[in-house]
Amino acid sequence: MEVVLYGIPNCDSVKKARVWLDTNAIPYAFHDFKKAGVTADMLEGWLAHIDWNILVNRKGTTWRGLSDDRKAAVTNSQEAVTLMLNSPSVIKRPVLSIDGCIHVGFSAEDYQQIFKK
Repeated sequence: MEVVLYGIPNCDSVKKARVWLDTNAIPYAFHDFKKAGVTADMLEGWLAHIDWNILVNRKGTTWRGLSDDRKAAVTNSQEAVTLMLNSPSVIKRPVLSIDGCIHVGFSAEDYQQIFKK
């Protein structure tokens, strides 16, 4: 099983997910958006599994800092990919990939179901 956690190290949700994975002895690779970046192929791969409305974090400070015109322009997956490539911090975190299956966000209950622990 290949497990990859994507996010930003100082994000509280990412920290909680990492602690949960470590506590439950689940090996994973961590992909830091800030250092390793994101690619269009990566985002489009995720969007094959989840809706772009789930992946774009409209509650975060990055989204709130966008102009109203920029926010209004995000009406489809293509525009969402463009936004996420330009501003990876707008991606809802963490993104968990398990053998290509994508989960977004963190809750201990969800992770217990995902990993059936």
